[in-house]
Order: sequence, then C-alpha cells, then structure tokens
Amino acid sequence: MRRVLGSLLLALAALLGPAPAALAETPTDIVVEDNAGVLDRKTLLPAVESIDFYEPTKVAVYTYRGSRSDNLNEQVLRFARAEHPEWISADGQKWADGLFIFALDPVGRHVGTYLGEDRKVSTEAQQDIQDAAKDLFRDAQWTDGTIAGIQRGAELINRPWYRSGFFIGSLWVAGVAAVAGLGSWLAVRRRNQVRGLRERERGDRSYANVTMDLDATEVNARVIPTTSKYGALVLERYRTFMTAYSAASKLNGQVHAMSNRALAAGRNVKVVRQYADAAAELDALDDVIADTNALLNRAAGWAKAWDRQVAPLRADLDGIGELLDKPEARGNSATAAALLSFRDTTRRQLDEWAAGLGAGSLAPDAALDQLEQARRDFNDLLRNHSQTVIEGYAKTQKEAELMRKDMDDSLQGSRGPRSTILDTAYPSYAFYSIVAFNSGFSSAQGSVDSSRSDASTTGYGSSGGSFSGSGSSSSF
Repeated sequence: MRRVLGSLLLALAALLGPAPAALAETPTDIVVEDNAGVLDRKTLLPAVESIDFYEPTKVAVYTYRGSRSDNLNEQVLRFARAEHPEWISADGQKWADGLFIFALDPVGRHVGTYLGEDRKVSTEAQQDIQDAAKDLFRDAQWTDGTIAGIQRGAELINRPWYRSGFFIGSLWVAGVAAVAGLGSWLAVRRRNQVRGLRERERGDRSYANVTMDLDATEVNARVIPTTSKYGALVLERYRTFMTAYSAASKLNGQVHAMSNRALAAGRNVKVVRQYADAAAELDALDDVIADTNALLNRAAGWAKAWDRQVAPLRADLDGIGELLDKPEARGNSATAAALLSFRDTTRRQLDEWAAGLGAGSLAPDAALDQLEQARRDFNDLLRNHSQTVIEGYAKTQKEAELMRKDMDDSLQGSRGPRSTILDTAYPSYAFYSIVAFNSGFSSAQGSVDSSRSDASTTGYGSSGGSFSGSGSSSSF
C-alpha cells in the first residue's frame, strides 16, 4: 500500500510541477492598534513581517474590549473612520485597495476580517481565516492566534487559480481517492475488530455470572412475596428471564462461532454488542432479584441490599455541591437553593429510613415508596434547575431549544441495565442523575458555542450607513 501511495504522490507532484511559481510578497506595511492590550508586539511584528502574500498587501491589526452583543464589523468601521481614514476608499464606501484588516475582541470573543476590493475573498474564505485563529483564541493565546489568522489570510488572498483548493483538490481526488478509500476501509475494519473483541469480552463476563447464578436466581425468585407491590413487579420481569437467557445463549453461540477476523465486519459488531447488552441486562436483573428477596423477607444481607437501592440517590446528593460550584451552574439561583435544601433533608431521611427498617418500624415496601418519591422529587428539582442554567446561557429562543434537546437526549441516553428494584419495577421511567445532567449540559454548551462560532456577521450595523466593504466577523 505504501508503494502505491508513493507512486501516486510522485505522479501528482509531476502534474503540479509545471505550474508557474507564485510571487512571494511580504507586507508592505503593518499597523497594530492593540486597544485591548493583549498582543505581544515583539512576537507579532517579526512573525507578520515574514509572512508571504501573493500580492503586495498592507496588514492592519485592531483589537478592542467589547461585549458579546457587539457587532465587531461596526466597531472596526467606527474606529477606521475616526483614527485611520486611509483604511477606507476615497468614496467612503469600501475598504482601501491593498488592505487586509484582522480584528479581535477578546472580551466579547469576536474575530473579524476586512479587505480592500482588490484583496477580497468569499465569505466562506473569510470564515476559514477566522477559524484558523479560534482554537488559539479559545486558549487566550491572542498573539499566536492573530499570527495564525494572518498567515491563513496570506494563503487565501489573491491565491492563483492553480493553487486553489478546487484545482488541487481535483487532482488529489482523482489520484488518491482509491488509496484513501482503501485506507479508510482498513481503518474501519480495524476499529470494528477492536470494538467487537471488547464487546465480546463484556458479554462473556456478564453471561458467565448469569449462568453461574442461575439456580440461585430461581430460588430467590420463588420466595419473593407476591403480596408486596415491588415483589410482584420484579417477578413480572422474572417471568421472561429464562426466555431472555435462552436468547442470550443463542447469541453467545453465534458470537463465539465468529473468528476474530470476522469481527471486523460492521454487521458482526452489531451482533456482538446485542449479545453484550442482553447479557448485561440479565446480570443486573439476577442481582435485583437477589436484593428483592433479601430486602422484602429481611433475609441475610438485607442491609447491604438496601444500601444498593439508595446508592444512586446518595451519589446524586453528593454531586450537587460540585455541580453548583461551576461558574455556569447558577449556584445562587432559587432552583440551586432548592437542590441544596433537598440534599440536606434527604440525607437525614435516608438515615431515618435505614434505622426504621432495622428496627422493624418501617416496612420494606414503605421504604421503597419513600425512596421512589425522593427520586421523583429530585428529578423535578434537577429539571427545574436545567431550565435555569439554559436561560442563563442561551441568548435566543433557538439556542434554548437546542440546549433542551441536548439535555433531554442525555437523560434518555443515560438508561443502562436496571440495577435497582425501582429501575426494574418501573422500566419505562428514567431517573435523572447528576451524571446525565452534567453530560447533557456540556453537550448543550458545545452545540450552542458551535452554532455561535459558525454564524458569520457581514453587516456594519446602524452606524455603517451605505458602507459595503468586504468583511465579516464571527464568535469563538
């Protein structure tokens, strides 16, 4: 494969070789107006001075401290009119010929590019220039990000046709498509094989546990009291246990009939994952059946069985403080105060319920009822707080809807094997957790930030008048 790729590269180089060389022109002038005070001139100036443009170009860098709601285009134009009228064409309607302005607002988190008519590029190319700086800007590397943006501008402004992405891309697509396709195919097969082996190992662990405990599970199920609400609900799940075990056994045989090489096929990975999920579900269910017997009959080990039922809620209570400590979590809001109050009250109640179970003054069904209500109350409080953080982060109704969807998707995706009596008794109900909340909010923030970053502003605001110079800005 390497020999094939090498031959293609040589052939492509031969095709590109005859193209005329482009002129290398360093900036004719560099003007730095660092009003934000974030640039290191000793680093910036030598770096920009060494950048080659295709045509003689004047580079202007402008920074200022604005706000998220500012229109950077308008701010740049206002500054140019007041301080650098030479940046504007004689008729006042365009940017001056030969000019490339790179602008930055590190507070409002905007980056912009503005070009004379003889240097202008498409809006997509301007976005490309801005994107080249954004990763560095997000890390507050203002000088390096500015250099990266100007460097990308030099690569795109007045780029000769034979250096265009379309021309070069066409050659590469024609010559490398087969090799790239082969490489991608091999990479996918290797990734599938790794996943398949990992899923098969996961399934085998769970399947072995279920098989070893098969007799004990049957004994536990026989003595669960049917007069208990939770006992009856768990037994309803047990009635399909052997059917599900038979299906898992069939999948086990099918999976182990596959060679390691066969696991590279995507369809086989799906079968292996189905086997692993089915075995994990059974492994969790037989543990719940054992806990149901121990708790409802107050058999040996009932206290540990109860601890396992409250463990998810305890973990969520312990995670509330860390959640609310995050700057964007609105820790001083009314919904945050409600969560903290619930945490303190519920911790006391968990101790009281355990004591009541031990003393015999609280029946197991009643304890599970109270635990179920506590988890539902926590769901409501966490959902209320999710609305608070969404309202605090989203700027528009569209962003708020995008965040709600991501957070709801996280809740639905958080369902794993049913590991407690409540999960098993109410399989269709998803108990919201701190982990699901954090994951959903992180995903929601990423979606909103990405949408903001992708949005490009091209107008010059109300003060721009009839000005129509080439330029745009976007957020990072």
